[in-house]
Amino acid sequence: MRILLTHSPEARALYYGERALAGLRKLGEVKLHEGPAPLEGEALITAAADCDVIVSYRQSPGPAALFERLPKLVAFVRCAIDIRNIDVAAASKAGVLVTQASAGFVASVAEMVLGFMVDLSRGITRSTMDYRAGRVPKAVMGKELRGSTLGIIGYGAIGREVSRIGKALGMRVLVNDPYVKDVEQTSFDELLRRSDYVVPLAVATAETENLMNAAAFAKMKPGAFFINVSRGNLVDEQALEAALDAEGLAGCAMDVGRAPDQMPTPRLAARRDVIATPHAAGLTPAAIEHQSLETVAQAGEILKGRAPKGAVNAGHWTRKVKG
Repeated sequence: MRILLTHSPEARALYYGERALAGLRKLGEVKLHEGPAPLEGEALITAAADCDVIVSYRQSPGPAALFERLPKLVAFVRCAIDIRNIDVAAASKAGVLVTQASAGFVASVAEMVLGFMVDLSRGITRSTMDYRAGRVPKAVMGKELRGSTLGIIGYGAIGREVSRIGKALGMRVLVNDPYVKDVEQTSFDELLRRSDYVVPLAVATAETENLMNAAAFAKMKPGAFFINVSRGNLVDEQALEAALDAEGLAGCAMDVGRAPDQMPTPRLAARRDVIATPHAAGLTPAAIEHQSLETVAQAGEILKGRAPKGAVNAGHWTRKVKG
């Protein structure tokens, strides 16, 4: 079996690792992408021409042309949960298996939410930047998490862990997720009105595009904080900026945005009332190894002709690795 790993050298070091690479090499011949730019389009098709499996970084899309023009390709294995830039229908038509990784970053992202809440509440980053600029920051009154209200929009694995942490710290936790039945629900508008910290963790879909828009920000409690570690698609950034300008929000923290590779938008990230990190909430050794090693396990099952855990179109998979 010949495997193409689309991660650039930098991405490979951060998002794949030596243990996973060694695991792939035990399964077959591994072809590495050595360029600095993401491997996509014609370059990806050319690189994968003689490969059975593509193990893909999130910046390598899987368009219809890829599956149509690679007759030897058996599977497109995504080392991430997000497969929105893979044309699964085209892959299915071609008989190519598509897989995704499961969430190995639940604890990592939830801990980042906690860090953001503490930083926003105490002005840690703001004071640090003042000191580094040669200014002595003014001492201001902070806000304790205990007794505050945390609003979670979307109650998947990360939402549940953020809820657990919040409750352990003595916070009141409100949840809104119309697709979940095993938790007490608060309406979207009521959650916005009552929460001191609003954390959207909904899945990015057409339905949740710009979920946090001007109307939503207007309903938020004056002096509340907004934290986004999910997807930039959930937020109307012009509306967020307007809410910050109007000082309705006390501050914002973001690990994602609408810049390339789901990064925070630089204009927003540069604001004094915003804390931003470069899509790094899930970037810990444990989180990365979970997903990268899962792709190794998936490739192993594909080699045996079995649809692995994480397959999204197993019923349409007709191409198999040949002897």
